[in-house]
Amino acid sequence: MLLYTLSRQSRSGKLLGFSLALLFFFGLSQCAIWAQLPAQQKAATQQEPAKDTATADRGRKLFEQSCGFCHGPDATGARGTDLVRSPLVAHDVNGNLIGEVIRHGRPDKGMPPMATMTDEQVADIAAFLHARAVEAIKSSGVPRSYPVEKLLTGNADAGKAFFNGAGGCKNCHSPTGDLAAIATKYSPIELEAHMLYPGSREATAHATAVVTLPSGEQIKGPLVRADDFMVSLRDVSGWYRSFSRDRVKVEVQDPLSAHRELLGKLTQADVHNLFAYLETLK
Repeated sequence: MLLYTLSRQSRSGKLLGFSLALLFFFGLSQCAIWAQLPAQQKAATQQEPAKDTATADRGRKLFEQSCGFCHGPDATGARGTDLVRSPLVAHDVNGNLIGEVIRHGRPDKGMPPMATMTDEQVADIAAFLHARAVEAIKSSGVPRSYPVEKLLTGNADAGKAFFNGAGGCKNCHSPTGDLAAIATKYSPIELEAHMLYPGSREATAHATAVVTLPSGEQIKGPLVRADDFMVSLRDVSGWYRSFSRDRVKVEVQDPLSAHRELLGKLTQADVHNLFAYLETLK
């Protein structure tokens, strides 16, 4: 047993030594290759990131001056569209698509042409937009401190009218009851998320299932899961019960169903206006 252990240790030591030697060899190879590169090529390799940053910085300043009043200074949209997530920007190569839009404009959407912009200026703006797109891809999500100004683009009075009228919100909610001071309880982006997707993390926790067996017996309880084939719930005693849907009659009582039905009918104006109204409830 001792000999076996020593043998394993010996093999492990040799393997480790070989690995270190291999890494050392490749390290020397890389150093040798780098040493053989022409001085100009090495300088270009080192300066390329700095050059890209400088180009994007020039593009940012130019974008803020020429385009920011419509698309926002950071290109995430204002009166104009969000360019950070624009398909045109995503498919652009070195300004070939962005340049066409800049020079010819989009009169049907209120964007004037900028025919005097040079190729270098177009390239700088394109570099800035691509840099912003990369930042968005690397981002893990929308920050909690997302500025309310970017969301608060609707009309609060129109939102109140929708709340009390066509939206039917007043049938379940009250600005002096469950929604009193709601804007102080959530950040702006969280408030809009709750408005559109209430209970989205625990969608079934609010629903109740009523299962009628072939015998006529009814079993009722919180819905755990439901799909095209099975439905499961917890009965009054807390037991987990599962049934094949083709053998029973199932009724799901979901207090959030009105929200889900309304979501598909909301226009962008409805969303912005309703959020603007909720943001006044402080």
